Parts: sequence; C-alpha cells; structure tokens
Amino acid sequence: MRISVVTPSFNMALYLEDTIKSVIDNLRPGDEYFVIDGGSTDGSVEVIRSHEASLTGWVSEADAGYADALAKGFDRATGDILCWINASDMYLSGALDAARRLLTDDLDMIFGDDFYIDEDNRVLSYSCGWVPDLRMATLYGGWTPLQDACFWRRRLYQKIGGIDRSLKYAADYDLFLRMALAGRPGYMPFTFSAFRRHGGQKSISGSAAYERERRRVRAREIGACSSSPVLKVLFRGIHRVAMSARARIAPLAWRRPDLTGRLVTSLPCAAYWQPDERVRESASSG
Repeated sequence: MRISVVTPSFNMALYLEDTIKSVIDNLRPGDEYFVIDGGSTDGSVEVIRSHEASLTGWVSEADAGYADALAKGFDRATGDILCWINASDMYLSGALDAARRLLTDDLDMIFGDDFYIDEDNRVLSYSCGWVPDLRMATLYGGWTPLQDACFWRRRLYQKIGGIDRSLKYAADYDLFLRMALAGRPGYMPFTFSAFRRHGGQKSISGSAAYERERRRVRAREIGACSSSPVLKVLFRGIHRVAMSARARIAPLAWRRPDLTGRLVTSLPCAAYWQPDERVRESASSG
C-alpha cells in the first residue's frame, strides 16, 4: 500500500530539517510526501528546497491556518494511506513500513504511541496512546489520539468530507472524532513517532481557543448521536471521569525511564509497551 505524508509548516526552520529527513528516510517507491508551507520568512523555504528532489510536491504561500494547509496537502495525495507529521515532529525509523503492515483489511484507521522529545532530539518521556474504545473516548471523553501516531485510509478521509478548513485550533480532534465514528479504528502498541515540546505549538499557545473549538465540535456530534438524552449524560459523565483518571495514571502506569535522555534517532519504531491479549483485542474492536 502506498502512503501519502503531509507536513504543514510555518516559520519552523529550526526543526523542519529533522522532520523532513525523518519522513524521507521512511519512504518507499510509490509513497508521496508533500510539504505545505504557509509563506515562511525564517529560512524554511531554503530548507525545503534543499530536499526538493525527494519531495512529491511543495508550496510556500499564505494560507488560512494549519487545517487549510493540511487540506491542500491531502487534496494532492493519491496514496492508499494518509498521515501527517507536523514541522518539528519526527517519524521513527520503520514507522511507515509498520503502518503499512498493521493497517489490515478489517481496519480503516490505526493509532499508537509516541515519545515526547526536547529541542535536542532527546527523549523526555514515553506516551502511550491506548484507550479501550476510541469512539467513546473521543465523543464523550473529549480525548484525542496522538496525532503523529495515526494512520488512516484515504477512502475514510474522503467519506467524512476531509478536514474542516474553518477550524483554527481543534481541527485534529474534529477529524479524528469523525473518522473514529465513521470508520473501524484500532490501537497498535507501537511507537511510531516523536512529538517535540516547544512554545510555538498551537495546542499550547492557543489552549483556551482549542478547548472552545473542541467543545463545540463534540457537542455537534453528541447532538447528532441517536442515543437517548439520559444515556448521553451518563456516557459523558463516565468517560469524563475515565479520561481524567487516565491522564493522572498514564505517567505512572506507562513509564519508560530507561529511555529518557536517549537520542530519538537511535530508537526504531517498535512496541515499547505490550498490552496483554485481552486489552489488544478490546482496543482493536473499539
């Protein structure tokens, strides 16, 4: 299966080189890679041009935000599988081959684990993306899978109408919510990627606006759900508590202190946490 990768970018020259190299090193013949830059003025265009021969396509022009940039990239994509990696984040070695292998015929979307890394590409912590039921966790718990560790079929993306260009902050949550509800998602206990912590991230610098958008799109989907009002209230309460508990427990339950400080480029895509078979089956059927 062919994979199409999109990187949206705006004034991220400091980290863009690492992102582009991590994608190029994972590509196979027939795969596609698009870099959609928002008109950067910090040297990003020079970084992109230095890798132009390995890219399927790229642009640098003003856009309406990261969702608009992603839509431009996915509109160009022809691969069977879609994914995106933000400018500053990285794929681990073997990530795309693993996604190709793990996205089996009974699934439309897979989601996994990642590392948090610092500005020098060293591991800060391991982040497990497991939840027992992605649909319920996103719809009622307001949970978002680890974006950089998600891969989905292009036909699912087209079925739901693609990413919402009008959203400025929570377009990732909205996209994964709609795909989880319309498709067949499954958790895979593999660490596909590394998410870099830095101050320029939308989810950090615009956290209040992100939360407002997330609540709005979640209310829309809950309103469209056929469950009774009583069940909706019950489900929201249960999953709000469950996701809150998960946030507190996760750093303790899934610690990998032996990996802290390691260069992420030395760590391949692998199963750094293995759930038992019962958990794996529950996640895949969720």
